[in-house]
Amino acid sequence: MSSVDFDLLVPFGWNSSYADDYLPLLGADLIPARVIRMDRSECDVAAPLPTADFQSRLTAAVVRAQLPRSDSEISGLCTGDWVAIDRSRTVRALLPRRTAIVRAAVSGQPDTRATSAHQVLAANVDTVLVCAAGDGDVDLGRIERLLALAWDSGAQPVVALTKADLAQDIPLDAVRAAAPGVTVLAVSASTGVGMDVLTSLLDGTVALIGASGAGKSTLANALLGAEVFATDVVRAGDKRGRHTTVHRELRPLPGGGTLIDTPGLRSVGLWDAAEGLGRTFSDVESLSAHCRFTDCAHETEPGCAVRAAIESGDLPRRRLDSYRKLSRENDWLAARTDARARAERTKVWKQINKEQRRMYKERGNRG
Repeated sequence: MSSVDFDLLVPFGWNSSYADDYLPLLGADLIPARVIRMDRSECDVAAPLPTADFQSRLTAAVVRAQLPRSDSEISGLCTGDWVAIDRSRTVRALLPRRTAIVRAAVSGQPDTRATSAHQVLAANVDTVLVCAAGDGDVDLGRIERLLALAWDSGAQPVVALTKADLAQDIPLDAVRAAAPGVTVLAVSASTGVGMDVLTSLLDGTVALIGASGAGKSTLANALLGAEVFATDVVRAGDKRGRHTTVHRELRPLPGGGTLIDTPGLRSVGLWDAAEGLGRTFSDVESLSAHCRFTDCAHETEPGCAVRAAIESGDLPRRRLDSYRKLSRENDWLAARTDARARAERTKVWKQINKEQRRMYKERGNRG
C-alpha cells in the first residue's frame, strides 16, 4: 500500500476526515475510492490504483468496480459514496456517510409497502444547488419541497434561478421569501450573469437537483468549464424538459471541489424530513412559538401569531398552506414506515413461535 499516493484522491473530495474513516482498513489491503457513477451491479470509481503508468497521472484512475451480491449495505451504494475496493476491483466496504440526499422512492406499484421505501440520490454532499428555470412561472411549492430535501440531507442549500438571460421578470423576492436562510441567485450559464457569485458560494461536493428543463446540465457544464453533460431544449408548449441526464455522475471542479449532476426530479417525496421542513419553514415555526396556545392550529384560535402575520401581510397564506401540505405528507409516510416495521417484526416473531412449537412437538413425539 505504500506505493499508492492517496493525495491523488484530493480532486475527488478526499480529506483528513475520510482518511480517518479509512484508517481501520489500512491493514486489510483495501484501497479507498469514490463512487462517481452507478450502473446496476457495477460502478465507476476514482481510485489511486498502482499501475504501470500511475506515476504519470495527475489524478486518480477511473475504473469499473463490481458490487458483491451478498452485501445489502454495499448494494445500496450511490454516487458520492466513499468505499474501499480490493485488488480485484470489488467493493468490500462502505465508509460512513457524512450527508445524504434521500427521497421517498418512486413506485407505480399498488403494493403499499413501496411507500415505505426510500432512495439515496447522492452521498457526502456539502452544498445542494436547487435549480429552477427563471424564464417562466416559478413553482414556489416545488422549491420548498426541494429545500426540505436539501436541509434534511445535512448539506447547505443554495437556490439558482437559471436562464436569467431569457427571463422578463425573475421573482427573486418571492423565492427568497420561500427560502429563509438560503442564498437565492439569478444566473445565466450562457451569458455568465451571476456565475462568479454562485461559484464563490459552492463548497466541497455540490449536487444539482431540480426538475427536467431547469437547466441543471447546462449550469453544470458552465461550472466545469467543458461540455461534459448532454443538454437539450425544453418543449415550447409546456416548458417541460427531457431527461438528458440519465445517471447521477460526479466530476471534479476546476477550482477545487466536486460536482454531481442528477436527472430531473418529476416526483419528490419527502422521507423522514421533519428537520428539513423545520429549516425550510423556519418563519412559520418561529411565529408559531408566539401563539397563545402551544397546540394552535392557526385557524380560529385567539392569539394566533401565524394568522396575525398573514393578515398583516408579513407571511403569505401560501406559505402556511405549503407547510401544512408537506408536514401532512411527511407524517403520513412516517406512519406508514412505522406500520411496515411493526408488521415485519410481527412476522419475524410469528416465525420464531412457529419454529418453537414445532421443536416442542418433536420432543414430545420422541418422549
